[in-house]
Amino acid sequence: NLKFADIPNGLAAVSKIPALGWAQMVAYAGYCELSGPRTRAANTEDYSNITPGDYGFKVLTSSDPQELTKKLNAEIANGRLAMMALIGMLFQDGLTGSAWGDWALYTASPLRAFENELGVQEPVGFWDPLNLSSGGDVASFKRRRSVELKHGRISMLATMGYITPEITGKFPGYLSNSMNLKFADVPTGLAAISKVPALGWAQIVAYGGFCELSAGSDDWKTGTPGDYGFKVLTSSDAAEKTKKLSAELANGRLAMMAIIGMFFQDGLTGSAWGDWALYGASPLRAEPASKAVPQQLKDPVRQLGL
Repeated sequence: NLKFADIPNGLAAVSKIPALGWAQMVAYAGYCELSGPRTRAANTEDYSNITPGDYGFKVLTSSDPQELTKKLNAEIANGRLAMMALIGMLFQDGLTGSAWGDWALYTASPLRAFENELGVQEPVGFWDPLNLSSGGDVASFKRRRSVELKHGRISMLATMGYITPEITGKFPGYLSNSMNLKFADVPTGLAAISKVPALGWAQIVAYGGFCELSAGSDDWKTGTPGDYGFKVLTSSDAAEKTKKLSAELANGRLAMMAIIGMFFQDGLTGSAWGDWALYGASPLRAEPASKAVPQQLKDPVRQLGL
């Protein structure tokens, strides 16, 4: 006496479906697998005799080759997105007991100690994929928040350092009179490392050390993480102040990703702006271009050497 309406969504349905229902699903999946084209499991040679995904009936097709390629690329892109989405749905369903992942239902979460802290923003909320805060240690959380703010601020300055010279130009005059080196002679990006004189690097390191030592590193122990005594982002309105400090965190996080991306593309292409045409040694040039993603080919596993 089981109605379809009695079956809940998500993982909760697993225990509601009768054994015979599961047997039917497994049997149908097996039929689809065995009646389709042969795969490596059936001892074919590297899919040489089939087109991957072609099971004899055409759903995404067109007489225009460009339109057909567009549709097939869209299918692959949507499939990749769906794989990530389903894993996320299963994970949040398992944690919260709700197919839509209602956070209010996950009362056992150790992260609740920090869910009202700065940086807990939509759309991800409190995001801690490595479970660094799972122990609920407030002191450790404040130390990491201080480090996050510091790295975010440095990354925002570094990102602007990449962009600003290309837009506004460089300082007039000489960086080093003794070496007859002008500011205009120093390139943007990683190429500048070999151009700056040793004394220049000493000055940069000394100034960085001064900032570190004069400000101290106990801000997270004695007060608010990232508060070094001077107020730049502040307001008499508590809501406005929270908005500004949250924006600083969000922009710092974005800048950390941005500067790493700039370093990576600069190192590969030799250009601060990452001109792909300059990366002639790329092993990916032998691969077919995919119009489904901005990159020519996204293959992170191969890039890691796996």
